[in-house]
Amino acid sequence: MRISENPEDLLIVRISREILMFGFRAENAVRPFTLGRKNWLFCNTQRGASASSVVYSMIETAKANGLKPFEYLQFLFETLPNTSTGNLDNLLPWGQLVPAYCRIPDSH
Repeated sequence: MRISENPEDLLIVRISREILMFGFRAENAVRPFTLGRKNWLFCNTQRGASASSVVYSMIETAKANGLKPFEYLQFLFETLPNTSTGNLDNLLPWGQLVPAYCRIPDSH
């Protein structure tokens, strides 16, 4: 295989690789959703489906922000009953009150 010396060809290869890598990441992010599809057949009411979507969104948001989903949800369930409405923003995944044990350690 001959490698092109044309800079435009090399740019296209680089862009293609980045798009491919993005595709893998996007595919991996959707995988739990598609695997859970069969389990959600048991959400036979609107309220059940709504509750499942809220929990799923919380878990995926925690993962996207570098948190351990189980520990973060446990922290929320223990903390929310005693939290004032004005302090709820601090409990979001990027909030100041989220303890270190909920965070996935940096691998750097």
